[in-house]
Amino acid sequence: MRVLLKATLDTDRANEAIRSGKLPEAISRTLDHLKPEAAYFGPLGGRRTALLVFDMQDSSELPPTGEPFFTELGAEVEVSPIMNADDLRKGLSQLG
Repeated sequence: MRVLLKATLDTDRANEAIRSGKLPEAISRTLDHLKPEAAYFGPLGGRRTALLVFDMQDSSELPPTGEPFFTELGAEVEVSPIMNADDLRKGLSQLG
């Protein structure tokens, strides 16, 4: 299932990760693990935010997906199922 992960980083923890050089490593590890079809980074609501779109095969993938953001960056993490236009068309075609 295609999902959107939104990770809103804690400012103090992210500042420390930047100063120590660990933020690029953490992001790179996460991207290598998830292999997202899209990854965007920028300020949302005044806080550093990562938006990643990737395929999640099983809900058991949630802990290894979210924990690095929680433990290393003190992030708030949201994971939501999403669709692209083709998925939406397919789903709508199945309605009565």
